[in-house]
Amino acid sequence: MKMIATSMLVVMAIIYFTSKSYEPAYPALGFVRAFAEAAMVGGIADWFAVTALFRHPMGIPIPHTAIIPRNKDRIGDTLAHFLKDNFLISRLVAQRMSKVDLASGIGKFLKSPSGGEGRIKLGASRLLGDAIASLDKDRLGSMFKGAIKKQAKQLDLATPMGQILDAVMAENRHGPLIDSSIRWAYRTLDTNETVIRAIVSDRANTVMRWTGLDDRVANEVLDGLYKLLADMAADPNHPVRTKTEESLSQLAVELKNDPELRQKVEEWKLEMIENPAIAGWIDGIWEDGRQALLTASRDPDAALTGQFGEALVQLGNSLQQDERLNSQINRFGRRAIVGIVATYGDNIVKLVSETIRGWDAQTITDRVENAVGRDLQFIRVNGTLVGGLVGLSLHSLSYVI
Repeated sequence: MKMIATSMLVVMAIIYFTSKSYEPAYPALGFVRAFAEAAMVGGIADWFAVTALFRHPMGIPIPHTAIIPRNKDRIGDTLAHFLKDNFLISRLVAQRMSKVDLASGIGKFLKSPSGGEGRIKLGASRLLGDAIASLDKDRLGSMFKGAIKKQAKQLDLATPMGQILDAVMAENRHGPLIDSSIRWAYRTLDTNETVIRAIVSDRANTVMRWTGLDDRVANEVLDGLYKLLADMAADPNHPVRTKTEESLSQLAVELKNDPELRQKVEEWKLEMIENPAIAGWIDGIWEDGRQALLTASRDPDAALTGQFGEALVQLGNSLQQDERLNSQINRFGRRAIVGIVATYGDNIVKLVSETIRGWDAQTITDRVENAVGRDLQFIRVNGTLVGGLVGLSLHSLSYVI
């Protein structure tokens, strides 16, 4: 639509200059010229008005242009207050909800779902998901974390660690671990080469630094370390690797039998359990598990079927036939929704305002322009046509007067 509006403006310009050129020979073209001239004025004026809403016309910072980007915060606040003053009013919501038969709608859906069994499962899934979501997640989370900590404190960690290490050594699975450690050491050495050189230079005396011996010493140290790591990576029977394997085997034995080491492992385990980072990790497990339950419960294919689905159909019948139950459900629904509006209305307003404030100027400009841009281009088209008609009318009146 933007292309059409711009094309009309270009066409009017062509018509204007063409008719003006031939007007001396053909006076009647004066009417065409007047129409095209006024159409150009109207089209350009409306182009300026539309463009000024979103940006500076032709990039020139003319006052009172780029209105939306410059006033996005005020727009957000105004929209938020509009929602609060016209929609999030407890009295108004209560009036609207008094006309809604929520229970009958739920009963009709459960009794005769338009989509058949698939819709039943979807309804069951959502019902189960809402039940899970309504539980006190903080209280349940505390219970979950308490149970995890209790089990962890009772766990003998040293013995299984020794058994696992024994099994790894017996099946020769420690080789890749040592290889990975060597590669990690190589990367770490390469990354911190400058630091090592600085340490050697700091430890060297003035004469060594003056003669450049500190650089030679640093090179020798680094070359020696690189060579050691390369030899260890290439030779499975390298003495250092062999010594490492012996140390791992000894560690496995001590984890199972050395009281002092086992006590240290137990103390380390208790410190880890009380560590805030571990507590955060357990929180993450609980929240991930809860979200997984919600996702599964709201998945129609994972929802309960069979007898549960039949029970939902019976509930639908009851909601439609039992007036007392119907009235209680409607009253509960109205109170719940009005309570949500009364309690969280200000938070909703704040959310809208802060969300718009958080958008950058280009984002809000693009979103508004995409939403209403087509209609604004029609304004340009109409401005071109109306301007032309006004020009034609004035030109005609000039002959009458």
